Amino acid sequence: MSSLTLTQAINAGLRKSMEEDPKVVLMGEDIGTLGGVFRVTDGLMKDFGSHRVIDTPLAESAIIGTAVGLAYRGFRPVCEIQFDGFIYPGFDQIVSQVAKLHMRTHGQVRMPLTIRVPFGGGIGSPEHHSESPEAYFVHTSGLRVISASNPQDAYTMLRQAIACDDPVLFFEPKRRYHTKGEVDLDADLSRAPAMGASRIVSAGTDVTLVTYGPLVSTALDAAKAAADDGISLEVIDLRSLSPIDYGPLEESVRRTGRLVITHEASETLGLGAEISAAVTERCFNYLEAAPVRVTGFDIPYPPSKLEKHHLPDLDRMLDGVDRVLGRPNSLSGLEG
Repeated sequence: MSSLTLTQAINAGLRKSMEEDPKVVLMGEDIGTLGGVFRVTDGLMKDFGSHRVIDTPLAESAIIGTAVGLAYRGFRPVCEIQFDGFIYPGFDQIVSQVAKLHMRTHGQVRMPLTIRVPFGGGIGSPEHHSESPEAYFVHTSGLRVISASNPQDAYTMLRQAIACDDPVLFFEPKRRYHTKGEVDLDADLSRAPAMGASRIVSAGTDVTLVTYGPLVSTALDAAKAAADDGISLEVIDLRSLSPIDYGPLEESVRRTGRLVITHEASETLGLGAEISAAVTERCFNYLEAAPVRVTGFDIPYPPSKLEKHHLPDLDRMLDGVDRVLGRPNSLSGLEG
C-alpha cells in the first residue's frame, strides 16, 4: 500500500494503464511539458514520449474529434479537459458523435475513450473554472459518467474506465486533489468493486445521505456531527452517475425511511431530482418524509468570495437532515 494524494493516484493510474497497453495515449492542453495545470500528468511525457502524451491546441472540439479518430483505429485515448467549464466547446462532439457511434454502427464500432474532467468549486476560481456540468452528460444516453471521491477509487476507477470499450467521462473533484489516502497499486481490477457500483461509506439507521465526488468527505463530517446529536446518518457514495446503482440506495431507504441528496450542481434538473424521483417510485411505501435536496443554487457560478455560500456545507447538509426528520430547520424556523 502507498499513501498518495488523489492527484498522485490519478497519475499512477494513467501510468499503469500506459505500461499495460501501448494503445493508451493521453491528449490535452499543457499535459505534457507542464504536466497539466494541476500536475496530474507530471512526468508522463518524459517517460512515455511526446507521441503518447500529446500537448494539444486550446481547442476542446479538436481534442475530442481527434480522439474519436484514434479510437476508430484501435487506440484508447484519454483526453483531459483542463477545467470543467471548458468542456462546452467539445459538447457537440461528445453528445452528437461519441455517445452515438456504437449504436449508429450496430455495434461494429467501439468507442474506448476516456474524458477526464476536473470539476466543482472550492478552490477560489471564477466561473468556467468551478462548474459542475455532470447532469448534461448523465442525460445523454451512450455515455458512462463516474466520479471518484478518494485516492483508491481514483486509481482503480480510472484504470477501469480506460479498459472499458464504452466512452467514459471521469469527473475529478479538484478541491480534493490534495486529499491523501492509502492506495493499493497492485489492485486486481477483476476483483475491485465494479466501476458502476455505489457504496455505503458510513452505516446508519435514521437518514440516508447520498452524494458523490467532492461532497463525500463533507457528508462523512456531517455524519460525525449528527452522531453527536444522537442522529445516525448512512452515507452513500454513488461513484457512478450513469448508470446509477440503485441497489444500496433502495436497501438503505427501506431501513431509514428518509433520504437526503446533496451535490454542488444546481438544483433544477440535477442528479438530486432524478434520484429523488427514482427512489420515490421504488420505495414510496417505505418513505416517512419527502426526499430533500441540498445543492448549489440555480445561478451562474458566483465570484470566489461568495462560493462558500453557494456550495453545500456541513451546516446545510444537517439542515436537510432536520427537514426530513421534522425537526426545526431553515424553512420551518428555529422554533419548528
